[in-house]
Amino acid sequence: MSDLIIKIFYMISCIFFIRGIKLLGKTDTARKGNLYSSIGMLIAIVTVLCQNEVLGSWNAENWICNGYLWISAAIILGSVIGAVWSKKVEMTGMPQLVALFNGFGGLSSLLVAMTQYFVTEKGDVFTSVSLGLTIAIGAVAFTGSVVAWGKLSGKAFKKNVSIPAKNVINAVLFFIGLASIAVYSVFGAENMLGIVHIELYGIAVTVVTFLVLGFTLVIPIGGGDMPVIISFLNALSGLAAAFAGFAINNTVLVVSGCLVGASGLILTLIMCKAMNRKFSNLLFKSFGAKKKSGASGTLKEPASMSVEDAYVILEAAKNVVIVPGYGMAVAQAQHAVKELCDKLEANGAEVNFAIHPVAGRMPGHMNVLLAEANVPYEQLKTADEMNPQMGNVDVAIIIGANDVVNPDAIHDENSPIYGMPIVNAFECKTVFVLKRGKGTGFSGLENPLFTNDNTVMLYGDAKATVTQLAAEFNS
Repeated sequence: MSDLIIKIFYMISCIFFIRGIKLLGKTDTARKGNLYSSIGMLIAIVTVLCQNEVLGSWNAENWICNGYLWISAAIILGSVIGAVWSKKVEMTGMPQLVALFNGFGGLSSLLVAMTQYFVTEKGDVFTSVSLGLTIAIGAVAFTGSVVAWGKLSGKAFKKNVSIPAKNVINAVLFFIGLASIAVYSVFGAENMLGIVHIELYGIAVTVVTFLVLGFTLVIPIGGGDMPVIISFLNALSGLAAAFAGFAINNTVLVVSGCLVGASGLILTLIMCKAMNRKFSNLLFKSFGAKKKSGASGTLKEPASMSVEDAYVILEAAKNVVIVPGYGMAVAQAQHAVKELCDKLEANGAEVNFAIHPVAGRMPGHMNVLLAEANVPYEQLKTADEMNPQMGNVDVAIIIGANDVVNPDAIHDENSPIYGMPIVNAFECKTVFVLKRGKGTGFSGLENPLFTNDNTVMLYGDAKATVTQLAAEFNS
């Protein structure tokens, strides 16, 4: 295949990637965006195979040496594992699965760079530096994602970890890693220092140093800040892929990596704003590593109500807003919520969802959960869209959310979440809060909303409670 045709197919692939990323920005077009990106990746893979003449490398005498045989096996194996894994995972486990995907992306870039080092001749300084940065960023993304997976799944790193002088340790690791990249890039097999294979030592130190850095960077960060870290690690995995493209001189890898890196970084900054965090503080000061108690003083006992009494209020409501949180995912209540929505709409009520950017354990967690239950996309509104209307809402139903509706973020300057944008559910005429018990949420903060005069608690499993509410409309 000629170079011109190769470049044309790469350009087509990049167009599919760019269009796919654009469509992923909206809930109603996200599925199509995923499809476009997949088509772009398919075109890129086939083009790479043709460019390197892998498909025509048949070796009848030693079939095990055929490159396309191993590539096909890897694609089939990866597809089977991915399909089975994604199909079996519950929505509550999706954040940690995404964290692992980010880690595998970083690891794959690292392995590509290592392969490039062992099987090809050393290139110029720019290529060498690109290869070293691929290893560095891929290593941080891999170990950091493994730590995020362990924290979110509860299978590892269950306790908060504090590393003494962690910023100093991380800085030392970082500069040792950069020095190792410089050693690899500048020195060859024969060097003026008289050290045999000094560039190999440089690569080895780079790998080990940045693998450790990924661990020490993420381990002190609390579970409540993991949604931001997942976005950041996603950006790192894209950046690693971009540098891998420079190292192996592959245009489409550079473009796709830059797209993922840039979009991941933008999303990270959006998430930080939504949580009232500075990204530098998140990494260097470990906000969220320790749970903080709420404001001092004794809060009054929250008022509670039976499902039957709650139905009487809902039956008269003409405008209802549902605020979902991680508790809805834990209870797997999305289908019951959709049933309740249908009952409310049949009764003449307008129903919308107010979704906070950090509701759940990853960006878009609640959107995916509700889309799975076939909730219409136009009902999925952001907090910014719904907040101006909250004063006119008859009933707000909060399902498993805590911090994202905590009015202390607005009213209490001493609160750890002061300044964080929230869903202004406290402005609604009546607020129903669905909770299992009287405990605090994931962050450990008390929520004064629960004791407001217009708030009543519906204790119990969210799925069972919502199902009972829906059933009341049939009686």
